[in-house]
Amino acid sequence: MNFNIVLYQPEIPQNTGNIARTCVLTDSKLHLIKPLGFELDEKHLRRAGLDYWKDLNLEVHESYEDFMNKYGNEKIFLASTHGGEHYDEVSFKTGDFIMFGKESAGTPEEVHVAHENIRIPMIKSSTRSLNLSNTVAIVAYEALRQIGFPNMK
Repeated sequence: MNFNIVLYQPEIPQNTGNIARTCVLTDSKLHLIKPLGFELDEKHLRRAGLDYWKDLNLEVHESYEDFMNKYGNEKIFLASTHGGEHYDEVSFKTGDFIMFGKESAGTPEEVHVAHENIRIPMIKSSTRSLNLSNTVAIVAYEALRQIGFPNMK
């Protein structure tokens, strides 16, 4: 396994389905922190993930507290529009956790202060951020580049 992709309370099933597909193709584990804005058997989620679901390494956490009780001692990056360093300025290592907030609101302040915040640079505009599944792909592939794209063609 290369990385742990963590979605904090994801709301849009199509985004999570696309991210699940990215996780399978990058040998990354997907962590979902409840509450979710959808059911895991929802057709939009399954359709976006195509036939990759059977190969997905998935762990669902009942709450942020449950996730932290299990993985709080691990290196966790938080991708946020409020992040400090750009995503390509940090050093990723195999097994790191990369967390992404929910589509409508990101993560609360207590989550921000608990992790190393990174961001994707964007122009200032009236829009909030990139699409969640695009953001995951950008950061995941930079992390993979840094570790040499192990076992990837």
